Amino acid sequence: MPQLRQNPATKEWVILATERAKRPEEFRTTEDIEPAMSKTDCPFCAGSEAQTPGELFAFRTYGTKPDSPGWRLRVVPNKYPALMPLGNINRLENEGFFRFMDGVGSHEVVIEGADHDKSMANMPQEQVEEIFLAYRERYVSLKKDPRYEMILIFKNHGREAGTSIRHPHSQIIASPITPNHIRHYIEEGMRYFDDNGKCVYCMSLEKEQTNGRIVLETENFMAYVPFAARSPFEIWVVPKKHQSSYEQISDIDTKELGYVMRQILAKLYRGLKNPAYNYIILSAPCHELDLEYFHWHIEIIPRVAQVAGFEMGSGIYINTVIPEEASKFLKEIKID
Repeated sequence: MPQLRQNPATKEWVILATERAKRPEEFRTTEDIEPAMSKTDCPFCAGSEAQTPGELFAFRTYGTKPDSPGWRLRVVPNKYPALMPLGNINRLENEGFFRFMDGVGSHEVVIEGADHDKSMANMPQEQVEEIFLAYRERYVSLKKDPRYEMILIFKNHGREAGTSIRHPHSQIIASPITPNHIRHYIEEGMRYFDDNGKCVYCMSLEKEQTNGRIVLETENFMAYVPFAARSPFEIWVVPKKHQSSYEQISDIDTKELGYVMRQILAKLYRGLKNPAYNYIILSAPCHELDLEYFHWHIEIIPRVAQVAGFEMGSGIYINTVIPEEASKFLKEIKID
């Protein structure tokens, strides 16, 4: 029969629809999920540097100049930003009721490699490591602006996940507010800590050791399908060391994280035939470092099922793949 499960970290409820359950292999995609764009039209390909704003950060061959070929990774301002570093963060009211403020912030694009057709699932390992090193460097740099409260790092892969350019890239947005969605994570973590004296994410790592939902484990990271996964093949990648902010990750741990992410995304690529997905790095607000009750982590959401009216109306997700079966399916996929 169906089962309701609650995520202990967020208190979100999900429905495991066992009566509608599908086998994991039924979620393999059968068509190209990438938006079409030729290499000659792509503004992110090597040789097209003039089509993007000037680079903010890059890994490139020694001696090559900024905004020229010779790079392995580039970070540039988004040409069509959601937020811009202009204006002020004063909150104003219209008619003493409607609150608003300038759209202050930063919106950057991380061009993950020069190869138009290689996603993170099939890039060389060293290249994936540099992506996560670049995230940290840009996080630390953006945090220096006192106007920014929240820095969100995310990737949209495939049309169903919201991407418009096929070339592998991810994004970083710094905003002057901490959204309610993030506050919810922090407040629930605080409640659990107040009740139990422990971090709910650290406790989750302990509990996952014995329940069969681990997809990959290394010395410093664990990747698992959550007990209350909201959608088929949702995966959380969590550091074993308690850290509340992504900026606290060391160089060596960043490289290990790159290994874990490449392995997980390659498993999804092979097992589900390159599904669309989103991943998000959730980190504590910029001015709230060393929180005992929050633990930075990555959430990976493959877009193999649609959110419909019930989910939007109730806030309760329906998952048609049992988390234990999803993790077993992915764990058995071997990656070189």
